[in-house]
Amino acid sequence: MKNKILLKLVLYFVSSFLVFAIILSVVFSILFSMHNVEIHKAELERHVESVAVTLANILEDDTSLSIRQRMAGPECGSGMRCGNGVGCGSGNGARCGMGGRGMMTLRKYLQFVEDTVNCSIWIVDCELERIDFGGRCEHVQDSFDFGDLPECAEQVIVDAFAGTTSTNEHFSNILGMRTISAAAPIVMQDGTVPGVVVMHNYVSEINTITSSGFAILMISMAAAVVISVFVAFAFSIRFTKPLNKMKAAALCISAGDYEVKTGVTQVDEIGELASVLDGMADKLAMSAKEREKLEKLRRDFVANVSHELRTPITVIRGSLEAILDGVVSDKEKATEFQEQMLNECMYLERLVTDLLDLSRLQNTDFAIETQPVDLKDIIDDVMRTMARVAEQKEVDFDFVCEENTFPAIGDYGRLRQMLINVVDNAIKFSPPQSKVSISLARKGDTAQIQIRDQGSGILLEDIDHIFERFYKQRSEQNKSGTGLGLAIAKQIADRHGIAIEVANSPDGGAVFTFKVALIGIE
Repeated sequence: MKNKILLKLVLYFVSSFLVFAIILSVVFSILFSMHNVEIHKAELERHVESVAVTLANILEDDTSLSIRQRMAGPECGSGMRCGNGVGCGSGNGARCGMGGRGMMTLRKYLQFVEDTVNCSIWIVDCELERIDFGGRCEHVQDSFDFGDLPECAEQVIVDAFAGTTSTNEHFSNILGMRTISAAAPIVMQDGTVPGVVVMHNYVSEINTITSSGFAILMISMAAAVVISVFVAFAFSIRFTKPLNKMKAAALCISAGDYEVKTGVTQVDEIGELASVLDGMADKLAMSAKEREKLEKLRRDFVANVSHELRTPITVIRGSLEAILDGVVSDKEKATEFQEQMLNECMYLERLVTDLLDLSRLQNTDFAIETQPVDLKDIIDDVMRTMARVAEQKEVDFDFVCEENTFPAIGDYGRLRQMLINVVDNAIKFSPPQSKVSISLARKGDTAQIQIRDQGSGILLEDIDHIFERFYKQRSEQNKSGTGLGLAIAKQIADRHGIAIEVANSPDGGAVFTFKVALIGIE
């Protein structure tokens, strides 16, 4: 299925957001509800204190009436009940008039406060026998015994009579719902507390505000979830796009196209992965080219070996057939054929030996036995070994050495073989009565060995190929060569870290230069 990662990323992102939204909603609901309760408690305290101060001022205007008498209304001489239905005695007409106006003023004030603050007001006198209400709770009976109140409500009233304004949250059996109660003492100028004002606010009304806030939060969260889906898709596509590019590149690489690139340049882990993938493609491309090159070398090697072996074998077979068939009856002629077969056998032996040497040197597991050596001693040994070959060609050696010792690290036998192959090649291409010049000089921490012949030099089209296996000039001078001598010399130089260069000398002939690292003399 396509875009599995894209769908997973969107799902993870939206799921995380939903979990966050749920946790946030629960925490918000709890904290917002608690915050609203605390705010309402503080507001209720402020209002109850204000009502208590107002009632105290009203009572101070006429101290002849108690708070119970103020709330109960005036006594009427007719024996009729006043506005609240409480009976009045006779003989108190003046008090009835003044008390009625005071009572109506107090009732209206309390009704105004209840409507404004949206709460219920109780007035409790100091006898704690009756609790009178304002006008907000007409559905509740007019009075209750103090013992009927919840313990929490009793406590705030007791604290108020002690002179402390306090609030509490409880379930009221009287009001039939959960309420917040606040009580404040009515303190007269002489310090007495004839009663307390108790204000009640319903928790259900506070919860309604919380529910409204929660509903707004839910709508906002729902909108945020919808937006988050689009944002998640946008970010997920941006995240998966480079992965799709790398997938396409990987498919191309698996199909053998090592030139492909991911095209991802991000500075992050994905960019690093893309860079590694591009690097792997480059290495595979190099390996493919190297493999093609090695395959070509293998085919060329097989073809060259077959060619090199076919000629001497053909000569040997032809000579043997001629002798066995009696074609060659002359003894001298037979001896000539035998010498020719011997030369071809010697050529085959040299060819096999060179192939074995080259195979060993190209094998990285083949150890080179290195030890301290003196390059001057090696060159002296080479000239002694090649002296007879040079005499047969009427070639002399011209050796120039600036110092007595040139200490280096290497395999004596292999370094000797390297120089012998090059000197043999120089003698081979030198004309009779000429010289092969050898020089050994110090260049800083490096010894420079130069071998120069006085031949015709190397063709420009051949100079870049002379170190390749079986690459040789088809000339009379090189008819006995195997084409492996310079390849072996190059492998020995590489195994010793020796730089080897070849060029044509302006004075004629070819010049081979070896640069060997020297070591300090202890």
